[in-house]
Amino acid sequence: MSDPSTASIVSTPTATMPTEAPVTGLPESAQKQQKPRSLLGDAWRDLRRKPLFWISAVFIVLFVLMAAFPWIFTSGDPVNGSLDRSRVEPSAAAWFGYDVQGRDVFARTIYGARASIMVALLSTTGTLLIGGTMGIIAGYRGGWVDALLSRAADIFFGLPFVLGAIVILTTFNGSGTDNGEWTIMGLVIMSLTVLSWPVVMRLMRSSVLATKEADYIVAARALGAGTGRIILKHLLPNCLAPLLVYGTIMVGSFIGAEATLSFLGIGLKTPVVSWGIMISEAQNYIRVSPYLLFFPSAFLVTAVLSFVMLGEAVREALDPKLR
Repeated sequence: MSDPSTASIVSTPTATMPTEAPVTGLPESAQKQQKPRSLLGDAWRDLRRKPLFWISAVFIVLFVLMAAFPWIFTSGDPVNGSLDRSRVEPSAAAWFGYDVQGRDVFARTIYGARASIMVALLSTTGTLLIGGTMGIIAGYRGGWVDALLSRAADIFFGLPFVLGAIVILTTFNGSGTDNGEWTIMGLVIMSLTVLSWPVVMRLMRSSVLATKEADYIVAARALGAGTGRIILKHLLPNCLAPLLVYGTIMVGSFIGAEATLSFLGIGLKTPVVSWGIMISEAQNYIRVSPYLLFFPSAFLVTAVLSFVMLGEAVREALDPKLR
């Protein structure tokens, strides 16, 4: 990298001054390879060589398409059924069979991806925004601001996840409430976000503390850069790598957490269709109709493993020590 102070005093060469001839011996492709790559560029170059990344990415794209456009994969009705088809086993007419109320299990499994994926993605987004913002403020400001936010995070750390979710969801989504589909999903997203942001806050805070005294931050501050510019221009791009890894793994964790809460009867409820609700409804028919439990469980496990494997692949790509 050239020094900007010297570049400003270089004048146009005169006829008597010798000029440096351009290097033409190297081909253009070799000259492009000599350009330095960024951290994300190196990570993408490393990810493209990993079969684990491509396998998990294909499954994730498939699940996202199922959540966004379920009618592409099935034309069945996931909500309404007929009792004369109650617990009919899988066949050519219904690949996954019918449940106790005569509803198509395949259609419910496909449509169940929408609620599970949406809850996980929105919860992860909210957790990263809240925890990341508080972590940046605590790490950069320090002093009493850091102490106050850290103690607030410690309070939420002391709340057990399942117990806290039970208290929140039982209060606002108990048996006596009549919430709609989007209200129920919003309450589950809120509970997951409220109970998970302290981990992201501490992760971002530690990254900011390790970065804010770097030479380029000190130089930017000496040149008169404001707090907002330093955070957005210098700190945030260099502290996003651990959050990117953790956020990818957190999506899979939230899919499992939503299924756990729905299985316990305090998460998503009818009329919402999700894998956790299907597993909860099938628990009493495991011996006589095991397919009712097998298919939603298989989709749930595959989705969780896909996001976790993607997070592991991204972590290895972003960490130079693991390459």
